[in-house]
Amino acid sequence: MYRKLFLWLVCTAFLLPVVAQVPQPIRQFLKADDLQGASFALMARDIRTGEVIYSCDELRQLTPASVLKIVTTATALELLGEDYRFPTTLEYTGEITDGVLRGDLYIKGSGDPSLGSAHGVADRNSFTLEQATFIPQWIDALRKAGITRIEGRLIADETVFDTEAISPKWLQEDLGSYYGAGSYGLNIFDNLYHLHLASGAPGGTPRITGSEPDMAGLRFHNYLQTAAVPTDSAFIIGGPYAADRYLYGVIPAHQSRRTIKGDIPNPPLFLAQYLKKRLQQAGISVEKEATSIRSLGQDPGAGKQKHTVITTYSPTLRELIRVTNERSHNLYADALFKTIGQTYHPIDGEVISSFGRGVKAVSTFWKEKGLDISALQIYDGSGLAATDKVSARLITDLLVYMASQSPNAEVFRQSLPLAGREGTVRNFLKGTVLEGKAYLKSGGMSRVKSYAGYIRKDGREYAVTLIINNYNCEGREMTQALERLMVALF
Repeated sequence: MYRKLFLWLVCTAFLLPVVAQVPQPIRQFLKADDLQGASFALMARDIRTGEVIYSCDELRQLTPASVLKIVTTATALELLGEDYRFPTTLEYTGEITDGVLRGDLYIKGSGDPSLGSAHGVADRNSFTLEQATFIPQWIDALRKAGITRIEGRLIADETVFDTEAISPKWLQEDLGSYYGAGSYGLNIFDNLYHLHLASGAPGGTPRITGSEPDMAGLRFHNYLQTAAVPTDSAFIIGGPYAADRYLYGVIPAHQSRRTIKGDIPNPPLFLAQYLKKRLQQAGISVEKEATSIRSLGQDPGAGKQKHTVITTYSPTLRELIRVTNERSHNLYADALFKTIGQTYHPIDGEVISSFGRGVKAVSTFWKEKGLDISALQIYDGSGLAATDKVSARLITDLLVYMASQSPNAEVFRQSLPLAGREGTVRNFLKGTVLEGKAYLKSGGMSRVKSYAGYIRKDGREYAVTLIINNYNCEGREMTQALERLMVALF
């Protein structure tokens, strides 16, 4: 008995240092004064062998920020397929007689986040609304149908999703901003507008000079200030469907044209109004109001036959998830999340939101694939909810699955931008030995930094996840610290 105990103690003494050993770069990183009180998790696995090569508190549940988009885009690929396209349909009730539609014209949405998106053109920075090709296609289709006048209404049908445009877990400071745009059954122009300002001497209030597109229906409460600063810190606050928008922050002095971005608060209604204006410019009159089913409270065409005029389609899912991950596009991510949710069928009597259905569908799928989803606590698909929680192990295991078991492995990998060269990580690892060798999704919000993806080195490929919450330095400094850590480890 004593001999067995002695052998067990010897083996334990020999094994413990190996199991508990943390590589020197991680130990050094964790000693930093700025990490006092912070939570840090890391995990890296060899794709081919599944071997864990690095780990540090990998089961800790942390806020991932936009790294959550990895979960959303991977699930969308698996459930919808790389060739999936969102349809948007023009349809009508009533009859067409002598060029007159004696009924209502509908825009039926499916949640397409890319309708009129600047990300669908070659030069995103020079994009204008007139470059959106779907409007001319719709006008041409109406003409081919023989319609020159519409006696009824132009109605946006956004009912594929519920009216919960944003997650209830989002922070107020994000509402109204371009990155905090809601996701609706009908989306348009990335659900954003550009607000133009002009500023004078320091100490004054900048003037609002216009917007693109025209947001005449909004009431702007201007609390901006002008100061002798090189960059602006201006932001817009306002909730979905609300006409009031509040402007806060600072604008540089003596600027003849300064632009800040905000979210369109009711994209389905805006699209109906915008299309009516374009139709009238093209010589097709619409006699009654442009509205939406939400605004009306019910569908006046329910139970009536609806005739299709034209259906236009989004780019493929392969292209959409590339935008989602490369640009960290919150609207794209949440629209995909809600669309994934359509695969979940509520049980009898279950009351569940579109976001809630997304949670159910995502969790069910990965549980069935054998992942431990106990660390998956999510409320949206974009990662904008500060209450979203994941573990480094969960994200890493998902990355390993996508690389080693998924038929969409290469499509998914290519959706992640190359570090040092592309997208939100174009400056991360730039000029290091890892530039161009890491496909990474980044995430960031107040006191949150995260990176996850694939690193290739010496003919091997590794799935890697790093998440840190509640650090005590500037975000730029933490980015540089994580960059040094990743270079040291690989």
